[in-house]
Amino acid sequence: MTTCIPAGSGNLHYSVAPCKGQGYRKTCWVSGVAFNRCIQKELLWSCGVSKFLQTQRCNYSKSPFSENWKSLRTVTSSCLRDGSTKYFDFAVVGSGVAGLRYALEVAKHGSVAVITKAEPHESNTNYAQGGVSAVLCPSDSVESHMHDTIVAGAYLCDEETVRIVCTEGPDRIRELIAMGASFDHGEDGNLHLAREGGHSHRRIVHAADMTGREIERALLEAVVNDPNISVFEHHFAIDLLTCQDGSDTVCLGVDTMNTETQEVIRFISKVTLLASGGAGHIYPSTTNPPVATGDGMAMAHRAQAVISNMEFVQFHPTALSDEGLPVTPTKSRENAFLITEAVRGDGGILYNLSMERFMPLYDERAELAPRDVVARSIDDQLKKRHEKYVLLDISHKPRKKILSHFPNIAAECLQYGLDITYQPIPVVPAAHYMCGGVRAGLQGETNVQGLYVAGEVACTGLHGANRLASNSLLEALVFARRAVQPSVDHMKSSKYDLGTSNWWSRPVVPFSLGSEAMEKILLMTRKVRRELQSIMWEYVGIVRSTTWLQFAEQKIGELEAKWEEYLFQQGWEPTMVGLEACEMRNLFCCAKLVVSSALARHESRGLHYTIDFPNLEESKRLPTVILPGSSVKGTWSSRQLHKQPL
Repeated sequence: MTTCIPAGSGNLHYSVAPCKGQGYRKTCWVSGVAFNRCIQKELLWSCGVSKFLQTQRCNYSKSPFSENWKSLRTVTSSCLRDGSTKYFDFAVVGSGVAGLRYALEVAKHGSVAVITKAEPHESNTNYAQGGVSAVLCPSDSVESHMHDTIVAGAYLCDEETVRIVCTEGPDRIRELIAMGASFDHGEDGNLHLAREGGHSHRRIVHAADMTGREIERALLEAVVNDPNISVFEHHFAIDLLTCQDGSDTVCLGVDTMNTETQEVIRFISKVTLLASGGAGHIYPSTTNPPVATGDGMAMAHRAQAVISNMEFVQFHPTALSDEGLPVTPTKSRENAFLITEAVRGDGGILYNLSMERFMPLYDERAELAPRDVVARSIDDQLKKRHEKYVLLDISHKPRKKILSHFPNIAAECLQYGLDITYQPIPVVPAAHYMCGGVRAGLQGETNVQGLYVAGEVACTGLHGANRLASNSLLEALVFARRAVQPSVDHMKSSKYDLGTSNWWSRPVVPFSLGSEAMEKILLMTRKVRRELQSIMWEYVGIVRSTTWLQFAEQKIGELEAKWEEYLFQQGWEPTMVGLEACEMRNLFCCAKLVVSSALARHESRGLHYTIDFPNLEESKRLPTVILPGSSVKGTWSSRQLHKQPL
């Protein structure tokens, strides 16, 4: 069967052949792809994604890259400056656990630029409360962790990826401890292991309820002390710098904008790692920090990278509901405050506002069911009862235990008059994690030469249709480490010269428009952003239907067209860049990828639940794949600002 996915600028076709094997699938084929006069042969998820475009025989025009690459001079100094151009061996976009862990390893082999949108600590990692899952208890096993991961992922996980992550995870934890990360220990002196929803054993390594913050602290400390790593704060990544080498798309760096000086800075690099996090802000309520606007996913899509499984958006079932607090916050939050999975793992019970426990009605695992089940159950209660939040109660546990395990949550709630040691916590689902993203092989490689991905921006096959709690930091650590050797190999075989920077026209900061026009553009962009988020929540939320998705697709297209027309009427040009406008561009791109992927899946699996196809279908147990397509007639969000070098 051939499925058509509209994404960006045109119709992208793919067909899937049945996968062999019983239980969860080991590999999956994507075949018969037709785009840009190319015939796509075979794609194995875990066979090395970078190889799959090499089977194409395409009629691409020759680029200077293919002619000059071998003769270009290697630049090995820490940072050569050419006006607003910087040269590095490795460019890392993002400063969460994946980006920093990778940077520390590749810095042993060359110069590294860590490019971060805000301050280095402002990442999803810093907001991760629960912990990192790993098999560290004698009664636990890799097989058990694999089983829990695959069951939570609704059997869409890639078996080889799952085995690698669960096997290598314990060593990655030990490396963090050796670097100075401090995790909680029990009275016996061993690591205290928590249990969360979907896990059959206690295997969550944590630092109270601020695990991500502790990991980020340890990694940042090491990065600051590494002379080969330069950190560029407040640099917003605009677009990847790519060109064609025969049938291969090659990445040679990234354009950025210093949001404090309003200067466009070009980074030329032999290897680029995207570790830019997710796209939670396509929805109005998200636990993600403000920087999570899907920049990496959108840039990769525009750069012709393969995207996969974008329909699987995880809504964390328990974000703090401000409406249910005794004292209402005076201003709206930029991101929802997360109430970690570990509260339910420690015995927290969910009630509706009539203090009726409801989870046993939906799943025999009750509060310990996977996140997708809990989120849908809460959503159902809210809609049936016309209520705005439910209650999560941990107050039946000893006060001392609550305060020692969840000090951050207790302090946040107490600010608004709520004492969690004797009062239930008002909670509501919020967008939390993208299980899909840029399709990656077993070493973080993509189909774009020189481009690697790790962390939430990547789709490795680990999470399948739903991420198991505390597997995200684990995946980031494992794949950041696995991407190192192929990156180093690519770096050593790659060369560039100072002239490389001039292959692409430079983005323009719109100083020429004047303050009045810019103010109008900003006000319009903020209004459009709220409208897009509202459409996504209403029609592409926890429960979906074909009609709602088609309506969302139409409304998003109209909204995007209206916004772009307004920008250009105000004098905006396609090569112009500004933080909020470019974020809006990326939000549109990611929203369309989610809707297109959701329309292509004619079943309910994991995080994707549609009332038109409410059941699992074995024949549909395949990843959704969005392949590159022509962007000649695409919208502004779907094409790169610069033209490909000729």
